[in-house]
Amino acid sequence: MSNQLREALKQIKDPEVDISIVDLGLIYDISIKEKKAEILMTLTTPMCPVGGFILSEVQRVAEEQGYETHIELTFDPPWSPEKISKDFRRKLGI
Repeated sequence: MSNQLREALKQIKDPEVDISIVDLGLIYDISIKEKKAEILMTLTTPMCPVGGFILSEVQRVAEEQGYETHIELTFDPPWSPEKISKDFRRKLGI
């Protein structure tokens, strides 16, 4: 089930870099129990100018999938380019 939600979250792109938040490595964990989803995620920086937009989109997509959703935002560990999926790192030349 968490894989299905993770796939749905791929439709959300960080508008600054045009990469899905999943491929960017912003989603750390998804835990689902019955119809409740706990999402642990981060942003590229604590002062991310599109952070509010990204969080509201995660909430929207998860609810569209039928989940009561709680999002926990963390900066530990902090995001780094190494968190980008291997496929996208290759495409970006990283």
